[in-house]
This record gives sequence, structure tokens and C-alpha cells, in this order.
Amino acid sequence: MNPPHHRKRLLLLLGALLFVSTACSQTPPGPHDKPGPSASSGSPSSPGAPSSPGGGAPRPVWHPKPGVDWQWQLTGKLDLSVDAPVYDIDGFREKAATVADLHQRGRKAICYVSVGAYEDFRPDASRFPKDVIGEENGWEGEKWLDIRRLDVLRPLMAKRFDMCREKGFDAVEPDNVDGYKNDTGFDLKAADQLAFNRMIAKLAHDRGMSVGLKNDLDQIPQLVGDFDFAVNEQCAQYDECAKMTPFVKAGKAVFHVEYELPAAKFCASTNRLGLSSLQKRLHLDAWRKAC
Repeated sequence: MNPPHHRKRLLLLLGALLFVSTACSQTPPGPHDKPGPSASSGSPSSPGAPSSPGGGAPRPVWHPKPGVDWQWQLTGKLDLSVDAPVYDIDGFREKAATVADLHQRGRKAICYVSVGAYEDFRPDASRFPKDVIGEENGWEGEKWLDIRRLDVLRPLMAKRFDMCREKGFDAVEPDNVDGYKNDTGFDLKAADQLAFNRMIAKLAHDRGMSVGLKNDLDQIPQLVGDFDFAVNEQCAQYDECAKMTPFVKAGKAVFHVEYELPAAKFCASTNRLGLSSLQKRLHLDAWRKAC
């Protein structure tokens, strides 16, 4: 047995050796005094890569494929029993718990948000300056926005998309992105719409969410590369569904609804085109008839 002073000296020596060994095994700090990636952590994510809600590793961006079934419900109590792998629901009304429930059921969730129109019933309505609010768009409480004012609208839409991301949504359906074709009260040009729509797509992608192009048929050739899927209303009624084919050819889903035509009148033709078609009521409650 070692004398007490020898044991003390031996313990100090072992402690020093352990400290040196531990320090050498650690990865040196990265810039700004943040730890660098360790050898066991795999490849670091790219700068600015969006993380999943609550932190953690970045979520892969979802890319829906042509023909995938879906449900679109914006009014009434959300019916979670519909057997569809994709749900498009109101981003303001629905809670994070609902999105989590959909995920637990193996479904994807799309966040419906209006981006091209002011809505006086939304909680952020007071943040919109009066000079960017134009004519009514045909829906109660809604008016077109001056999409040329990217300086004003970008931060407002960024907050809305932050909400979608924080609730865990996989994608965004930005509505009212064809104002240049309507009587908005502003002198909007096609180039203004392209710039605005591309800004909207980037805001979604920067937050790790895919994004759909809503209607805006004439600009599909220019925008199909910026968007991950399309959402269309009534292309069969107006004989415009062939305009959606650039999305299908690019391997991107087209989520399509008809309100006035019965499913028997359009399903055969839209199935041939590769569209994901539904018959819905105009107020978009839970009822649906899928092709």
C-alpha cells in the first residue's frame, strides 16, 4: 500500500493526464466561439438551413407527386377521419396540436394563408398600412393588396409563414397570387406578379416548407420551377386543365377542385392529365368526392 503522500501525488498525476486526454479529444471551437461539428455528428447542415419546429435537425422539404389524394377543408370543424394522405387547412384557425395529430396519422399538412389579399378578420389585420389595401376581391372582409410593395408585404408574410412553420406544417398554399389579372385598384403588371410570387416561394423555402402556386395559369411556364406543387380551382369548367401539365411533367402534384361540375363530368379527363381532383362545395367544408 502506498504512503498517503504518494497516493495524493499519484491521484493528482492521473487527474492531469485525464484532463489532457479529454481536451485533446474535443473538437476545437468554431468561429464566434460556437462549437465546431464533431466527427460523430455527420455532415453539418448548410448555412441557414431551416430546423424542425422546436429546434433539432432540418426537416426535408416535402415534394408531393402527381396523383396523390388530398382533402381541402377551410370551414367547419376539421374532420380528421377523411382517408387522404394530404390535408390543406387554414393556417390561422388550426393549432399545432392538429398538425401533430395529422402527422401521427401519417398525413402531410398544407397551411392555407392568403398573401395577395387583406383580410379584416385575421389577427394581424392592423399591421397592414391603408395605402397597400385596394378593392374588394369578392369575398366578405377581403381586399386586394398592392403586391408591388414588397418592402411592406415581405415582413408581414414572413411572420405568417413563421406561424406555419412553428405549427409544424409541411407546406404553404398562398392564396390570391393572380391579382394582376383582377380589378385590384392598383396598376399591377405581369412582372409585378412574378416578382411577388417568387418572393412568396422563397419565404416558404427559407423556412423548410414546400409551396404551391394557386391558379395564376398564365404564369405557370415562368413559375413552375419556383413552386413545388399547384392548387387549381375549376380548370375543368373553363377548359383550362391542360395548362397544368408543366407541373405534372416536372413530377409535381396538381391539387384540383371543381365546385359546379359533378365528379362524373371531369374525373376521367383530369385523371388522364395526372391531376389530384376533388368535387367540393364552394365554402370548402369537410364534404368531398374524390376522383
